[in-house]
Amino acid sequence: MTDPVEHATVPGTQGEAREWLDIRAGTVVEARPLREMRPHAFWLTIDFGPHLGVRSSVVQVNHRYVPARLVGRQICAVINVPPRQVGSFRSEVLTLGMPDSNGEAVLIRPDGRVPDGGKLF
Repeated sequence: MTDPVEHATVPGTQGEAREWLDIRAGTVVEARPLREMRPHAFWLTIDFGPHLGVRSSVVQVNHRYVPARLVGRQICAVINVPPRQVGSFRSEVLTLGMPDSNGEAVLIRPDGRVPDGGKLF
């Protein structure tokens, strides 16, 4: 039996998805709760290094994350997506996460420290 996802491609890429999605590592330098949004929504300021700079992201996470513990943590994000307006906040990158066995968000991050702006290959 073959895995149907194994052969899926991103529409319009005419090649590999990794060339289409620019996924980079960055360090959270500021994290603030968004009280006007749903519980556990945060506005993150993420440093992607000297070549890419600082970008913002709105994330919907869960009880496992508190703003103070996110600061200094590296995360992975898609940086070549159009900015999105989320309430009164502008989200410039798509911070990546996956659901755990309970459907709760787990942020994706490098297994070890990598340079900010490092590209997923």
